[in-house]
Amino acid sequence: MSENHAAHAHGAGEHEEGASWTTAARMLQDASPITIPDGASAMTIEVEWEPGDPGTPPHRHSGPAFGYVVEGAVRFELEGEPERVVEAGGTFWEPGGDVIHYQDGNALTDARTRFVVTMMCAPGKPMLELVDEAELARRTHLRAPRPTT
Repeated sequence: MSENHAAHAHGAGEHEEGASWTTAARMLQDASPITIPDGASAMTIEVEWEPGDPGTPPHRHSGPAFGYVVEGAVRFELEGEPERVVEAGGTFWEPGGDVIHYQDGNALTDARTRFVVTMMCAPGKPMLELVDEAELARRTHLRAPRPTT
């Protein structure tokens, strides 16, 4: 992120160019479009997976979720997107709603992985809802092709 962009991210005016607080921020993620449910609440959690842990079974969130990998590497897969590995210092996000989040487990077999995620939750809905096998079968056509090994 450029110095001007960092200053803009903090709302700095032109007269404050070069002040140390304007260069202290570094943009990690800029996600759009974002739909936040009316009356949503936000929850920030820290998740730590042991080596090789597959993570949460396929699920969805009622609102968007934004994450930052603190250490290790997360195997991340959203419906319609190819599986990817997000390493320490990397970010991820998901739009929430109907989109299935297939994977969020530890991509490492020899070290722990830790990430922080902030999730927006629609009122009266759970923060996380597991997806059953029948729904997964109905939506197979929406999942990106699996990596071949």
